[in-house]
Amino acid sequence: MNSIYKTDFNFPGQISKYEGKVRDVYTIEDNILVVIASDRISAFDIVMPKPIPSKGQVLNQISLEMLKSTEDIIDNWLISSPDPNVSIGHRLNPIKIEMVIRGYLSGHSDRVYKSGKRSICGVKLENGLVSNQKFNKPIITPSTKADVGHDEDISKADIIDQKILSIDQYEEIEYITRKLFERGTEIAKKRGLILVDTKYEFGYDSNNKLYLIDEIHTPDSSRYFYIDGYEDSVHKGIPPRQLSKEFFRQWLIKNNFQGKENQSLPEITGEIVNDVSNRYIELFNLITGNTFKPRESNNILKDLENNIIDYLT
Repeated sequence: MNSIYKTDFNFPGQISKYEGKVRDVYTIEDNILVVIASDRISAFDIVMPKPIPSKGQVLNQISLEMLKSTEDIIDNWLISSPDPNVSIGHRLNPIKIEMVIRGYLSGHSDRVYKSGKRSICGVKLENGLVSNQKFNKPIITPSTKADVGHDEDISKADIIDQKILSIDQYEEIEYITRKLFERGTEIAKKRGLILVDTKYEFGYDSNNKLYLIDEIHTPDSSRYFYIDGYEDSVHKGIPPRQLSKEFFRQWLIKNNFQGKENQSLPEITGEIVNDVSNRYIELFNLITGNTFKPRESNNILKDLENNIIDYLT
């Protein structure tokens, strides 16, 4: 299939390359980043052996649209997108925390609550909440990257005590996080969706100006519910219909794989690949309200390379 699993380019002015789980990041001189959204898919912190056609294009184009829709709130890292799978932007000094904001008791916050704890990241939670219930006010539960393993929860107090951010810096970022979530919620509502939770990342330039970085409001970085049926599901105590890559994780779980020791990855057949690809395209259509147009190319890697070089030169 015509897809992007791995890239190995050498662009004019290239300084380094970093390969993430799903994106390849090339650092170019003059503090420019070239970020290629591949068609790799990961689950349980493991990159699957087969690409999902159109997945990278879906995520890149959703993020482009969402970044554009929030430019009045905060400037972002993006400069241009010379290719459907590519974002080119400023290389900034990233803040070493992710600002996770949650409007509902779902996912990680629900698991913490069910364990008996009544606070998360220093935020107190009232008694009597049920799974997927809406909070009176969205809560911010930051996380910091662990040196090894998964992200770790961190409180506002610890962020300030550890001098990751000053009080003024944190409060500015917290204010912007809430504004971004409000905007994302408004956009989702117009599409018949609920933005349940998401994360934002920020960075500073050499003049200490704050920017929004990374992708935002994509189904890989956010959780969405359908508005239709949500209230009834919560009342009945069943999970609401969800719009994210959770459907792929659930397929793996049904096939006895959660990335644990001595578990074997099930065969990802062509039928499964096509199904997952179609689901991502469905996500694009729902979230953006537009009809997805897959790129047409006989040699996607060559076209990708040429489009980036044309931009850089």
